[in-house]
Amino acid sequence: MSIKRIGGPKAGSGGQMLPFSRATVANGFVFVSGQVGMDETGEIVQGGIVAQTHKTMENIIAILAEAGCTLADVVKANVWLDDTRDFAAFNRVYASYFNGELPARSCVRSQIMIDAKVEVDVIAYKAEA
Repeated sequence: MSIKRIGGPKAGSGGQMLPFSRATVANGFVFVSGQVGMDETGEIVQGGIVAQTHKTMENIIAILAEAGCTLADVVKANVWLDDTRDFAAFNRVYASYFNGELPARSCVRSQIMIDAKVEVDVIAYKAEA
């Protein structure tokens, strides 16, 4: 079994290195670390749950691409929402990314470590060649 780690993320306005990989690839599975609606400067995007969900999903898509995967390869997602009132709006945006091929998912309300409204991690599967 081979294990490949994909990058160490930088976050925050100071470009702080955080102690985890953006993703780990092992035995055909791709484990993407929790993503939030953080832009390339390390700041959370403005615009509430809809804008943050779009940016979170774009961040996940970019990491999956580095591993040779797409959202079609996602088999499981875990979601944390800061406010249960955002559940319906989150679901509308989230569902628009999967074209009806939805992975298994868990979703809970939780205080998120940074000032974000949503965090999502995913597990994808891509058979090794």
